[in-house]
Amino acid sequence: MAGPNLFALPPGVDFPQAFVAGLLARRAGDAPDALARTQVFLPSARMLRRVRAAFDGCGAGFLPRLRLVTELGAEPVPGLPAAVPPLRRKLELAQLVARMTERQPDFAAGTGTYALAESLSDLLAEMQMEGVAADALERLDVADHAAHWQHSLRFLRIVTRYFDPGTPPDPEARLRRVVEARVARWSSAPPPHPVIVAGSTGSRGATALLMQAVARLPNGVVVLPGFDFEMPQSGWDSLDSGPVPAEDHPQYRFAALSRALGVTPIAVRHWHPVAPASGTRNALLSLALRPAPVTDSWMRDGAKLGDLREATRNLVLIEAADPRAEATALALVLREAAETGVSAALISPDRLLTRRVAAALERWRISVDDSAGQPLPLSPPGRFLRHVAALAGRKLTLEALFVLLKHPLTATGADARGNHLRFTRDLELHLRRHGPAFPDAAALSAWAEALGEPERAAWAAWLATSFEAVQDAGEAPLSACIDTHIARAETLAAGPGGVAAASALWQHEAGREAVLRVREARREAAHGGSFTPAQYASFFERLIQPGSVRLAEPTHPHIAILGSLEARVQGAGLVICGGLNEGSWPQQAAVDPWLSRRMRLDAGLLLPERQIGLAAHDFQQAVAAPRVVLSRAARSADAETVASRWLNRLTNLLAGLPEQHGVEALEAMRARGRVWLNRAAALDTPRASVPAAPRPAPRPPAEARPRELPVTAIKTLIRDPYAVYAQRILRLRPLDPLRPEADPRARGEVLHLLVEAFVRERPEAETLEAARARLTATAARVLAGEVAWPAAQRFWLARIERIGTSFARSEVTRAAEGTPVVIEKTGSVRLKEPDFTLTAKPDRIDLLHDGRVRIFDYKSGKPPTDKEMATFDKQLLLEAAMAERGGFAALGPRQVAGYSYIQLGGTGETREMDCNAALVAETWEGLHKLLAAYLSEATGFMARRAMQKTDDVGDYDHLSRFGEWDTTDAPVPEDVR
Repeated sequence: MAGPNLFALPPGVDFPQAFVAGLLARRAGDAPDALARTQVFLPSARMLRRVRAAFDGCGAGFLPRLRLVTELGAEPVPGLPAAVPPLRRKLELAQLVARMTERQPDFAAGTGTYALAESLSDLLAEMQMEGVAADALERLDVADHAAHWQHSLRFLRIVTRYFDPGTPPDPEARLRRVVEARVARWSSAPPPHPVIVAGSTGSRGATALLMQAVARLPNGVVVLPGFDFEMPQSGWDSLDSGPVPAEDHPQYRFAALSRALGVTPIAVRHWHPVAPASGTRNALLSLALRPAPVTDSWMRDGAKLGDLREATRNLVLIEAADPRAEATALALVLREAAETGVSAALISPDRLLTRRVAAALERWRISVDDSAGQPLPLSPPGRFLRHVAALAGRKLTLEALFVLLKHPLTATGADARGNHLRFTRDLELHLRRHGPAFPDAAALSAWAEALGEPERAAWAAWLATSFEAVQDAGEAPLSACIDTHIARAETLAAGPGGVAAASALWQHEAGREAVLRVREARREAAHGGSFTPAQYASFFERLIQPGSVRLAEPTHPHIAILGSLEARVQGAGLVICGGLNEGSWPQQAAVDPWLSRRMRLDAGLLLPERQIGLAAHDFQQAVAAPRVVLSRAARSADAETVASRWLNRLTNLLAGLPEQHGVEALEAMRARGRVWLNRAAALDTPRASVPAAPRPAPRPPAEARPRELPVTAIKTLIRDPYAVYAQRILRLRPLDPLRPEADPRARGEVLHLLVEAFVRERPEAETLEAARARLTATAARVLAGEVAWPAAQRFWLARIERIGTSFARSEVTRAAEGTPVVIEKTGSVRLKEPDFTLTAKPDRIDLLHDGRVRIFDYKSGKPPTDKEMATFDKQLLLEAAMAERGGFAALGPRQVAGYSYIQLGGTGETREMDCNAALVAETWEGLHKLLAAYLSEATGFMARRAMQKTDDVGDYDHLSRFGEWDTTDAPVPEDVR
């Protein structure tokens, strides 16, 4: 055959089936073994499997030699060494990048060293794959570019040593050299047997080179997938008419291939006379996806499309409110397909959406074949190993500790998993109630010894060994980092007295895939240099990121989840294009930290739009299926989304062609989508409505009501009686968070300890300067011993130093007026009517020289106002009443001179108040009435009775189901027994 042999199949055709049918038709008159001499190159393993299955369906006969294009990279070529493993090259580049970022720390700030090395490796691979020589970088002019690009180019020119002829090639470079060698051999001695490249778009340089050579062979054929036979010559010409190639167009790669072969795309011939699922829909899509410079043809060519209701008859448009509704609707579509025996495929690059759909299908016990499998980082071994890697170089936090202890792979190397979970629960309750925030071996041992259980002590010892020297990890060679990481992971997986080999860590498909990644890292570790703990954690996460796990379980034979790349392979009767939003499909172009868009164009490299063009081609093929569902969510993560540019083009074109019934066709598509959305809403609607909970006011029996409260609880009893009910009657105590922080409560507790130590240790006749110096020293000592966060230590110490002079001056004055007698000591007063005990633990009570007392309360925040004291915050008034009644043994009955708030923040001022005897008496009388009311079974403990602010959060709001009711609702008393 003369000239380039370019053939194609249109979108909407089952490419593997049509390709095989066309090949068999062309070889119908040949000898039976002629087909066995035919060599066919295919782009993917899935395409190869489907082509082989198509041949199997045609009956007994010889098969052609089916090969993957990528297999050429492993072919032996004289003088061409084996390819360097990709990981080795990335590790070598990482060392160069590390030295560069040491000198230029602002280069791509926030991006890890290994991540930069990966992007650099991708750039070098692209240059080699596209045949861009290293000297192309020398010709770049960056005089008018930002300094970042100038630094980047200077570094890239150093790295070009990897292009030296003596340097072992990357896999991409070797593939291109093998293809170049084969092309050179074919130019002088064409193969006598037929050679076919089928199903590839030529998006990679080496593949495009192979396709060009095959198309020129006498017995060569190139069969393109999803070729747009509807696009006129003007549309093809516009792809290169602008200042920048229109690489984001779905047909651009075919235009580039035709141009390289010296022909026009119009010359591409049909491979096999098979009609697409809908020729009118193909024409509609072709027009909608025309390049921007020729969209004026919409009105001219749109009139030729005819009645658009027929073109869109099998199109459904689902516009869901959120991703959950979208996933449920798509799951219902797939369920119907499974029930009716229709082959269906969900195609989407949005992995979160596909996982949601797969999870929704589990409701009907439909297991789906997901071509991407489960990402290794999200598998149990992947998560476990990532958590262990993140431990090094940091203090062991409660969150990190219990994330690992509760992991299903921990302590699976022996028959001790039950005890492990029991001990983990006990330890969590202990540490969340009593600390420390950063547990160490001493804290674990003390906890176990206090309970005196041998098994628990052995478990705590194993735990201490597992996390030994975690914080002390420093920079180390990569091999040492891997050994330490895996040893710690295996120790945790084995459990006390267990064996790592018997644990579940390396078992099943995910474990075996993780083993392969770790072995690869160990094999290439010598090329990695040294890593800090943070760098190693980032490296390991990126190491396992490409891994995926195919679960070995039976799946539904007619339902599949595919990536967008596989749109050309599928032959389903129903195709769902999900997640049609910008940033999802198409995905955002990757940011290149090394070359700007202009630099890439000048160097002859591919533009970022290339990936968008490939995704557009996948979309064009998917939408050409017999039946198609297009779906998107209007919101995602509480933010508005933007519809995919291709979906926007399609809907805008339909809306702009009313004479062709485009508006009606679009509305019909949406109406069909609303049917599935309504079904999804009905599915998620509970069969029986659950009424909202009323505002609770439980009324426990009299004998269950508390007969003793501290003065601090009286404020709670007034503002939120339900909290007293939950804490004092139900005995529910809120647990500290798994991420303890240096919050205001912790600050208040520490400041109280600080002032207590300062007052107790005060010497006689202390001067102002000595008091100030001692305050600073005491603060530093207490903060170092009680506060686990260095930043909080320094910040709080600075606050103390700021108020040091005023506080010390006030203390000198107070020392001259009296002596502290009660410091953080509990006192109590027994009431007769009602029978009740009121307790208090004042921060401080000074005995004045005249025999009276003054009560002090330390406040790390803002003290209450006089009105708040009279109505709600009655702590000091009640402590004054208790002091008058001899509630504190060290003092006996005393007249109260006054009470003061000492502010341990802000300006450190002291708010002094003389004792208001009438107010104290009124408060004491009011206490009797309050207690009498709440000791009566007729009074309920109302939730959030009089909160200071409507947005205040209570510890028991979730228990009272606040949110189902609000503070305008009347309380509903309920007798509880």
